[in-house]
Amino acid sequence: MSTRQAHLELPLGAVHEVRDACLCLHVQRAARALARRFDAVLAPLGLTQGQFSLLMSLNRPQPPSIGSVAALLAMDRTTLTANLKPLERRHLVKIAVDKEDKRGRRLVITAAGRALMSKAYPVWQKAHAETERLITGVSADAMRDALRALS
Repeated sequence: MSTRQAHLELPLGAVHEVRDACLCLHVQRAARALARRFDAVLAPLGLTQGQFSLLMSLNRPQPPSIGSVAALLAMDRTTLTANLKPLERRHLVKIAVDKEDKRGRRLVITAAGRALMSKAYPVWQKAHAETERLITGVSADAMRDALRALS
């Protein structure tokens, strides 16, 4: 057995099958490309696409709980808390004690956070429209439905 064969426990066809067919790989690649695209357009505002989504998720009539935001963003609470820290330091978000359950915490978007979102939203809208135009072969709505079915 050659050295090259010893390193390959799976046939090369299996590697190609995963490369060509793996839904997880293709969704991850697309997600990274989309994140880079939106990070680039939001960078002049000092935001990443993840921060934009997080701030947008807080824009509700009543401040949401950490658990409800974590569920919406498909994040565990620890990851959400870590992602909140830079926004807290910039005074865009504050974590408040839940008035009804002193053990719970509510996430409050501040006036500075709302002002930044007012600037970021039109930037996002433009980038989003441009991105949707790049989608071919399927409608953007059908793609969103398929992605929702997976989540």
